[in-house]
Amino acid sequence: MISLFELGFADGWDIYYCKMDSTEQLRIWKKIQQLKTLAKARHLKQGVPIFVVEPGQYRVCFREKGKAREILFAGNHKQYQKWYKQFF
Repeated sequence: MISLFELGFADGWDIYYCKMDSTEQLRIWKKIQQLKTLAKARHLKQGVPIFVVEPGQYRVCFREKGKAREILFAGNHKQYQKWYKQFF
């Protein structure tokens, strides 16, 4: 049985996403849409309820609450490291 998740978007999730060219945006958008059915993703850090998926050199971070997933970040690895430092 495939579990469907509802997607939501946090304020500011697209700060870096908007600056990418359209082909990069399309690749990341496809991965975001896959989050509706994606079964597993790695944790951002042990004990933190934030998950990361990696479409190529990019990162998409999200939080999961029940059957809802909230996109928190989408960008390249360098931007991800900058965003990551806000939490730790």
